[in-house]
Amino acid sequence: MRIVVTGGAGDLGSRVVREVTARGHQAVSASRRSGMDLTTGAGLDRVLTDADAVVHCADDTSRGDDVTVYATRRLADAAAARGTHLVHISIVGIDDHPLSYYRRKLRAEQGIAAAGGPASVLRATQFHSLTAFFARSLTVGPFAVTIGDMALQPVDTDFVAQRLVDLALGPGPTAYARATDVAGPEVLAITEVARLVRTHRGASAPRTLRLPPVGRLMRAVSESRTVPVAGTADLGGRTFADWLAAQPSRLSGR
Repeated sequence: MRIVVTGGAGDLGSRVVREVTARGHQAVSASRRSGMDLTTGAGLDRVLTDADAVVHCADDTSRGDDVTVYATRRLADAAAARGTHLVHISIVGIDDHPLSYYRRKLRAEQGIAAAGGPASVLRATQFHSLTAFFARSLTVGPFAVTIGDMALQPVDTDFVAQRLVDLALGPGPTAYARATDVAGPEVLAITEVARLVRTHRGASAPRTLRLPPVGRLMRAVSESRTVPVAGTADLGGRTFADWLAAQPSRLSGR
């Protein structure tokens, strides 16, 4: 099978490319560096020619609606016109979350549904790397800040990539469909994540500074709306601690 991967040079996309290739199929990495630009549509027809499926991993959180919403809809329309199965990565818990990026991801899903083609949407929890980034951002000196009872259920990026490839290589739906959500094997309070990250770099455990959840966004964070309801997601991949053990002592980026 010929599987196109948008954002194939990125962290998730590159893992999808490797997984498709490892299973003996042809992976086509599609991005601006390969001549395909989803924001303008340049190169899109060419890259979709003879594609059996397209896994959509491309995104740019810094560009507002341009990539997350409008480029996704452009891709969905192009795939639908060809009857090509579109596999899209999204986020658990975005239906009732006020975070602006999550609202854009929900609009992207709605655009895919409106395009009318065969599409599978896979929602995942936060990747381990992003969870570590959150913990570092909420650590101030010796304190780990938590908003109410904030918790996450971080997931291994490789596990998500494998599930995306399962969907791309499997029988496609006849229309828009939500795949079973995926999440990591354990729920962790953000303060526990901060403790693990500090211990990993040889620092002492942080003291907890709890902030009250004031406002819609802080209440959503406190209620851990991105943690799936028990029994509604497929769990798998490395634990956060196992992932962290394989990282350098000084984490970089997200």
